[in-house]
Amino acid sequence: MRRREFITIVGMAAVWSHAGDAQQAANPVIGFLHSQTLASESTRIAAIKEGLKEAGFVVGRNLTIEHRFADGHNDRLPTLADELVRLKVNVVFANTTPPAIAAKAATASIPIVFVTGVNPVELGLVASFSRPGANVTGVTFLSNKLVAKRLELLSNLVPGIAPIGMLAARDNPNTDMDVKDALAAANALGRTLHVVKVSPEGGIDAAVAALLQQRVGSLFVAPQADVRIWRDQLLALATRHALPTSFASTEIVAAGGLMSYGPDQSESYREAAIYAGRILKGEKPADLPILVATKFEFVINLRTAKALSLTMPPSLLALATNLIE
Repeated sequence: MRRREFITIVGMAAVWSHAGDAQQAANPVIGFLHSQTLASESTRIAAIKEGLKEAGFVVGRNLTIEHRFADGHNDRLPTLADELVRLKVNVVFANTTPPAIAAKAATASIPIVFVTGVNPVELGLVASFSRPGANVTGVTFLSNKLVAKRLELLSNLVPGIAPIGMLAARDNPNTDMDVKDALAAANALGRTLHVVKVSPEGGIDAAVAALLQQRVGSLFVAPQADVRIWRDQLLALATRHALPTSFASTEIVAAGGLMSYGPDQSESYREAAIYAGRILKGEKPADLPILVATKFEFVINLRTAKALSLTMPPSLLALATNLIE
């Protein structure tokens, strides 16, 4: 090869390299802010990627993702949110209420898309459902409004006079309202409810032990994302002590819980991801109304019911949208 040809080829290679770098750098970046761990979020991350794909974005092809996980320690979220802001991500995706609060406190300019189980207006995240305003929009499934219905279903599945135990995360901003609603619902049902709050350091064993001392006959878990981290440990304890359980998430019942009643969370995360994609294409969060989940699931794990020697009332079986056999 002659020297001039070599120089030409090297020069062209450099141009291609820079063009490739420029193309990669031009890819938008979504910063994902999670309260939980990577292992606990696989189902939701898959739903998010599906929604992004529907919006025309594929991770690694024309989109980059930066994940930040608080591993159950919500006090870490402000620092993690600041990291994403310093990276100048194009959108912050907040996967639950605490990350949404942290993200809003960290930036008033970068668009934020959240998924939350509470009323975002009451929380102060947005101005209204129809016109969120500012830089924030998202999806809510209002799972905390279903506390009374979940307690009623659990009470029917596990009749009797034994107290019901409730677990909630100590540092979750939804806990006070969740507990208030649950106590009111239990009172209306004529049932006693004992509440124990769990610390992020992992006090599940102690919390369940405290409830067992109160001779609870079943376990009602607050509709909070923190439970995703507790799942395996909590299900193991419930099995060991023969405790029927009620959750807000279908995936935990599929793993061995007794029942769940709540929204199709995967669908909510998919819809939120589509919103993120629309924002990347130029739409403004202030113009995207808050989406409210309309699809709800009542799931019963019949294997778990059999192991607990529970007889399922036909009326409840008829109401179930999914029976795990």
